[in-house]
Amino acid sequence: MAQIRIENVRKEFGAFTAVQSSSFTIEDGEFFMLLGPSGCGKTTTLRMMAGLELPTSGEIFIDGEEVGQKPASQRDIAFVFQMFALYPHMNVGKNISYPLLSQGMPKAEVRKKVGEIAEILGITDILNKPVGGLSGGDRQRVALGRAIVRDPKAFFMDEPLGALDAEFREHMSEELRALHDRMNATTVYVTHDQLEAMQMGDKIVVMNHGVVEQFGVPQDIYDWPATKFVAQFIGSPPMNFLDFNGMIGTGQNEVRLNDVGIEVPEMREGTNGAITFGIRPEHVRLDDAAPYRGRVRATEYLGTTQIVTLETPNGEVKARLSSADRVNVGDQTGLRFDPRTITLFDAENGHALRSAANMEVLSHG
Repeated sequence: MAQIRIENVRKEFGAFTAVQSSSFTIEDGEFFMLLGPSGCGKTTTLRMMAGLELPTSGEIFIDGEEVGQKPASQRDIAFVFQMFALYPHMNVGKNISYPLLSQGMPKAEVRKKVGEIAEILGITDILNKPVGGLSGGDRQRVALGRAIVRDPKAFFMDEPLGALDAEFREHMSEELRALHDRMNATTVYVTHDQLEAMQMGDKIVVMNHGVVEQFGVPQDIYDWPATKFVAQFIGSPPMNFLDFNGMIGTGQNEVRLNDVGIEVPEMREGTNGAITFGIRPEHVRLDDAAPYRGRVRATEYLGTTQIVTLETPNGEVKARLSSADRVNVGDQTGLRFDPRTITLFDAENGHALRSAANMEVLSHG
């Protein structure tokens, strides 16, 4: 397996820039997620790493070798697509063995290798079956088997579970992560599903409009988003945003929402412009004694929890509470925020302002 390093990679299609000077490092053995909405540049980035697209500028290193202008055939990687791309005229075993036979490996060695991979994937009982009659999950296992049978330096996967139904997709995501751990593989995985990225990834790159918005471990990205876009994209419901005009200076630890003082983390960066106050729904508490007030507009029952939507002078707020809490539409209540869980954003550019709590995380992002 191998480390993969991307340095200032840019991709242009005529006048359109799909990826803008991206840089990040995927360590040997990591399960790495490229996450973002449709059209953000994540698949183009993956295709450049794989050699299916050549970068307009920048460098790509796989296992220390610069491969940016080399074709896919010279990069020793395996690619798994969303659409399984199996050979319909071949059975399961022949689909898996094809890459080895095309390299001239002796047939006895190929049979042994295919048997080992089939055992790992749990498909030994279908090796002689045609692929056309297989379920979506089994076809995806065959596609994975064909990819991993060569022991490549890295696996690149472009939304490989996207064609499966929701229940089986969750099951296959667990299997895929377990397979990665068993093989100690370097895996790069494209998805638009933030839950999939958070559950499966060791590291995540969040992209938007061709730009890397944030890079880091899932918990840091969730707890301390580097931009307002990341805070909106990660989390369900997403982070709450309350906009207000004001200023905050270095060392300050309070802002005023509707003329009510709210404690925030001690700031290491200030701004004179408009500020956006951000907090996750699970960090909002309802407390009649709190001076900042809101009115309950709706409640959504989710079993053990409920989502409560409140109207405040600065915008809508969602709170994730226990279903045991008694909350009624129309109630007037106070809202209390733990200052350690608050992120402030520059309202003009959407970047998070550095605080004592998040400065180290954002400086590494």
